[in-house]
Amino acid sequence: MSRLRIFWVIICITGCLSGLNAQLFNEQTYKFGKVLEWIDEYYVDSVNQPELVEHAITALLKELDPHSSYLSSEEVSAMNEPLQGNFEGIGVSFNILDDTVYVIAPITDGPSDKAGIHRGDRIVKVDDKNVAGVGITTEQVYTMLRGKKGSHVKLTIQRRGVPGYVDFDISRDKIPIYSVEAAYKADDEIGYIKINRFSMTTLDEYSRAIAKLKDDGVKDLILDLTGNGGGYLEVAIRLADHFLDAGKLILYTEGVNSPRKEYTATREGNFEKGKLVVLIDEGSASASEILSGAIQDWDRGIIIGRRSYGKGLVQKPLLLPDQSMIRLTIAKYYTPTGRLIQKPYNMSRDEYEKDLLNRYNHGEFVHRDSIHFPDSLKYYTLKNTRPVYGGGGIMPDYFVSLDTSHYSDYYRQLNRNRVIDQFVLKYVDRNRKQLLQAYPDMEIFNAGFSPDESFMSRFFTFAEEKGVSYNEKEYTQSAEQIKMLLKAYIARDLWSTSEFYEISNLYDPKFETALTVLKNWDKYDAMLLNEK
Repeated sequence: MSRLRIFWVIICITGCLSGLNAQLFNEQTYKFGKVLEWIDEYYVDSVNQPELVEHAITALLKELDPHSSYLSSEEVSAMNEPLQGNFEGIGVSFNILDDTVYVIAPITDGPSDKAGIHRGDRIVKVDDKNVAGVGITTEQVYTMLRGKKGSHVKLTIQRRGVPGYVDFDISRDKIPIYSVEAAYKADDEIGYIKINRFSMTTLDEYSRAIAKLKDDGVKDLILDLTGNGGGYLEVAIRLADHFLDAGKLILYTEGVNSPRKEYTATREGNFEKGKLVVLIDEGSASASEILSGAIQDWDRGIIIGRRSYGKGLVQKPLLLPDQSMIRLTIAKYYTPTGRLIQKPYNMSRDEYEKDLLNRYNHGEFVHRDSIHFPDSLKYYTLKNTRPVYGGGGIMPDYFVSLDTSHYSDYYRQLNRNRVIDQFVLKYVDRNRKQLLQAYPDMEIFNAGFSPDESFMSRFFTFAEEKGVSYNEKEYTQSAEQIKMLLKAYIARDLWSTSEFYEISNLYDPKFETALTVLKNWDKYDAMLLNEK
């Protein structure tokens, strides 16, 4: 019996066992199975049968909505890893420069950290296999360093200032993938937390961060969800629970085959009283929109930034026998006021995927006035009864335009060729000891370090070597942004991503607006009320 015929028999058996014969296992199901069977029996050429089935499933789901999708078993694994919050490996972040694998940092308390791997170490060999000067790729390094918990890997390291090579035998373990990218005290009583996704570990990470900030005297909070594409629904709901009083509706879901289901705050949260600002932009989607929508609808905080993405469809993951998966849309998200988060999708898939580009071309990222909502999409917040709008995404209370003033071809080429990141990698590698002696902590570094003329001259030379020719006019236009990124990347390589944002946020108009609002809360709260 052929594989496709076996596939058809399995469908028949599964349909009978599941009681689907009357409703779902119908003429159309039989029709599809017969096509597969006839292709197997009569088609002129050999066919990759599993691939054919996958193409058929993918095409079928594309006819439904933009977010129902099929994932191969490999794609399922890659999708789950960052959401589960860990993987198994040796625990280092690395970069490849000049055909050399540099350790950016060992993950704190991870296997590499415990074994004695340092920032700036060069990985020369992995299990006696040469990885330097052989054109190795990032994906190949991942494959070599990751593996099952308890398995061992031998690293041969070259360390600046140490003659010869040093060997390390490292036992792989569970390695955390952090979803809280940054948490620091932004002002006397203002804390900042940036969440890049909603994973299984997000709540624990957030709770540790907010507890530390409170211990440092923080009373008010900037919660940064810009670029956060979502993640686990239940994690976003439980995080919202920390900001809202018990009994308040967080969201509800509803679909033709999914009865209305409500999610409400259930307990005393760890930040129900302080002033709250949430930052969003066009990259904030799904779970980020659930959280910011609930905060806005209950007038719990002020939303700052640009209109969010507009993904409000609930996907149910359905695992297939070969560990592949379909993510089938079963319901829609609604905020507490009844606003539908999902933007319209009654157009082709291509047009739907061009939505952000169309928004940009229409001027929405720069001018709030380019966004128009009909009165039919108007809703009113549940405490102060001020107007908010549905129809796709969360519209912020205070709009901050996209700053493009520093864009130039020179700046774009530096980014495209990763010149800034690579220059900093080499600079810190050569000067780490001197930098840490001159700037033993972030506060001293932030106040005292500035890229001077000599530093920039070396940078321009490095950029030329990487194929980016100096352009004085365009550099002048982008100089402040380039110097900021150089300083921020140095801080990241000396300490962590939190220090990167501590510097880069000072040049971010959304962050600046958030500080202004929190320091003048009564004024801005009154302005929102006057819009009623």
